[in-house]
Amino acid sequence: MDRHGRPRHYFRRSGFKQVPLPGLPGSAEFMAAYQAALALGERQRHEIGAGRSKPGTVAAAVSGYYGSLDFANLAEGTRRERRRILEHFRAEHGDKCIALLKREHIEKMVAVKSSTPGAAANFLVAIQALLRYAKAVGLRTDDPTIGIRRPKIRSAGIYTWTEEDIAAFERCHPIGTRARLALSLLLYTAQRRSDIVILGRQHVRDGVMQIRQSKTGNVLQIPIHPELQRSLDVTPSDHLTFLVNHYGKPFTPDAFAMWFRRECVKAGLPKCASVHGLRKAACRRLAEAGCSEKEISAISGHLSLKEVARYTRAADQARMARSAMSAMAGGRNRNRNWQTSP
Repeated sequence: MDRHGRPRHYFRRSGFKQVPLPGLPGSAEFMAAYQAALALGERQRHEIGAGRSKPGTVAAAVSGYYGSLDFANLAEGTRRERRRILEHFRAEHGDKCIALLKREHIEKMVAVKSSTPGAAANFLVAIQALLRYAKAVGLRTDDPTIGIRRPKIRSAGIYTWTEEDIAAFERCHPIGTRARLALSLLLYTAQRRSDIVILGRQHVRDGVMQIRQSKTGNVLQIPIHPELQRSLDVTPSDHLTFLVNHYGKPFTPDAFAMWFRRECVKAGLPKCASVHGLRKAACRRLAEAGCSEKEISAISGHLSLKEVARYTRAADQARMARSAMSAMAGGRNRNRNWQTSP
């Protein structure tokens, strides 16, 4: 609080100057300033560490990449995942010359991880980004990752909640509980966990939820569904975010996912039922209601329509199959009537 009794907010990190944050926590201007301060802190932190790495080595390249604009422009969750991969890579190969890294070396590393195609694909993406940076700053003259195919992920992907799953969760967690509010926010906004945990009443205006997605930067305006409004009306909240932990503080995305998983266990849901599966269930429901790909992405915020297209194709296939079987059944009855008529 300042001397006039007004609240002031700052980004604080040990070893760095405070950065003032405008607006209310969770608002668009506040979150934009927060993300910029976070990126600046990461850049400064790794630039300081870069001086301890021998120039031209993998370790120096990784430190330099952390300070690059490309890395700063990534979503916070993507930065965290990419840093995890590159830190393992630096620990194993940090003292080696990055200019001597060859295509066959990378292919061999990817092959070692091929038993888990998702991990292999993520590793390749991280190394590709590192080597693009190395080429851009003159540490290499080429990019040996060009032409290396990503491992195919033969999986149906993250489990999409069924209507039975949703009904079971609702029976276990009635309206007015924190778990039911979390379900409603996920199901009726189709947003990622990183966006759900920052939503509060300051995001609601005239019956519309206004969201700036942390991963894409998209600004979405989503009309509040009546079921979500019911949960908001009866769930008490004296905090800046709708959802808080048992200390009354906003969740981090990871902590929210773990807490929500425990609520799913209480409802007897399968282990594969996750937070992200509800985002997919929301898209599925929209597709089954006849929404187009663009209409669904206007709510979910998907930048690529490929993922959305899967839901519309599946919904269209099911709809057409029902129509075809009804038509065939009707035709068979007509034929039977014709054959038995005098």
